[in-house]
Amino acid sequence: MNVGQKRAKETREEQWSDSRLIQECLRGNESAWSALIDKYKNLIFSIPLKYGFSQEDSADVFQSVCMDLLAELPRIREPNALGGWLIQVTRNRCFHRKQEQLHHPTEEIDEQKLSEDSERADALISQVQEEQHLRQALLDLSPRCRQLVQFLFFEVPARPYQEIARELGLATGSIGLTRRRCLEKLRQRLEKGAP
Repeated sequence: MNVGQKRAKETREEQWSDSRLIQECLRGNESAWSALIDKYKNLIFSIPLKYGFSQEDSADVFQSVCMDLLAELPRIREPNALGGWLIQVTRNRCFHRKQEQLHHPTEEIDEQKLSEDSERADALISQVQEEQHLRQALLDLSPRCRQLVQFLFFEVPARPYQEIARELGLATGSIGLTRRRCLEKLRQRLEKGAP
């Protein structure tokens, strides 16, 4: 398999539904496992960072959650709820890790601090869910729309329309109309799958 064929296969797997990815993982397809982890790595890793963990501790939490996912894969009944499940598992891992860090034999756990941390974590989890929802809606767009949204809204500094038009093979004057159509499709997908 040449590099182009391999990349095309990886791209197809990245666009598979969670249900299909889980089925393929259970069949032993290692590239499906990689695609599943790639799909959710930002979501999982962002939660411990937002809890205030270091990069190293966040990586430990990430690895633990991936191990939990691997162990639980055969028992997942609702693949469409995988994102929510991962958020909950990651949140639980973070909470327990925080308790371990706070628990010293000579110190008592500050219940008020834990409660404040939990409230802050709830707000952060909500934000992470929204971010994952946006990532999934972007993945559901056509490649051209996804690229256009990326160029216009995620690159700093934003590219000039002429450069975007050249990259996408569009007329410069059609960027505005194409942008409007793509944003409408994105809005529909966000409303359709609102958490």
